[in-house]
Amino acid sequence: MAQLPKIPKVWDLLERFKETCRNRGWKTTDFEDVIKIDDEYNNFIGTRTTHPSTFKRIVASKRLAIPEGTSYQAITVSYTAWVFQQPPSKQVVEVLVKDSELTKKAALYDLSRVYQGKPICLKLNETGSQAFTEFERFLKDTYGVETKPLYEPLKKEPKTFRSKLLGTSQG
Repeated sequence: MAQLPKIPKVWDLLERFKETCRNRGWKTTDFEDVIKIDDEYNNFIGTRTTHPSTFKRIVASKRLAIPEGTSYQAITVSYTAWVFQQPPSKQVVEVLVKDSELTKKAALYDLSRVYQGKPICLKLNETGSQAFTEFERFLKDTYGVETKPLYEPLKKEPKTFRSKLLGTSQG
């Protein structure tokens, strides 16, 4: 079995991914992990962990100020991806899972298994972000990391999988 390339820490990983995006002709920012594709801004947040209230506040926020020259430009973020180095807390996952509008705008990537030597990244991504799809391809092509859903949605019972994930009996 071939040994997988060593994956860099989240912050360096996102920098390498931004280089891939620039090679595709997509605009990236120097000081933030924002990728612009057509008229959509995709914000990547690399972190070890975060508090659920902080997570909710940032995910719900649509505005972001990014440096542009000697000033700042206010942009409207279309999608936000949280790339976790450690497993996100159940409470953070619940914030996203309980709000179907947030799940269309935000994604979670849990790289904790990768840093333990297992080539699996668990994801919660129900967005339509082209950048997030490319990020998943980048993980596979560059580091041999498979992205697998945090849960498998059931086609006819969309609330059942959320209940199972949250450990409740109600949908």
